[in-house]
Amino acid sequence: MVMMTGSLAVRGTVVWLTPQQGGRVSGPPEPDYDYDYTATAYLPPRTPEDGQVGIALRRFAPGAWRSSAEGILVPAENHRAQQVVPGSIVVVTEGTRPVGLLTVEEVSILAPDGTTVPEVRTTTPAPPALTAPYRHSTAAARWTTPETAGAN
Repeated sequence: MVMMTGSLAVRGTVVWLTPQQGGRVSGPPEPDYDYDYTATAYLPPRTPEDGQVGIALRRFAPGAWRSSAEGILVPAENHRAQQVVPGSIVVVTEGTRPVGLLTVEEVSILAPDGTTVPEVRTTTPAPPALTAPYRHSTAAARWTTPETAGAN
């Protein structure tokens, strides 16, 4: 689990909205090997007005409506922390207009020099052992056969 208080590198799947869905009229952006596709974005339940971040995407397939992609999320100054975890949806916008959705599959924290910082993982203690034996519900009795019903 990562709270977005600094830049994050993300990997996931981007789906570009069609023009009928309000997306880009020209279709999916064409990646350029010299420059990343840059735009703005937000993570729901935030909106473009209260949670906008910068996003740079690369390594997505040219002309594909759905493709794997890598990106960098950069929060605005004085931006409140947001939780970014695998499964998060990032709404890619041009201005305030949504043009794509990035489903996050992997998150890495970036140091100020752009290198990834290993995530500190804490282990959660195992739950205490059950002290009482498990007791079946009465609904399980419906599955007994007539032969085993009187055996107890």
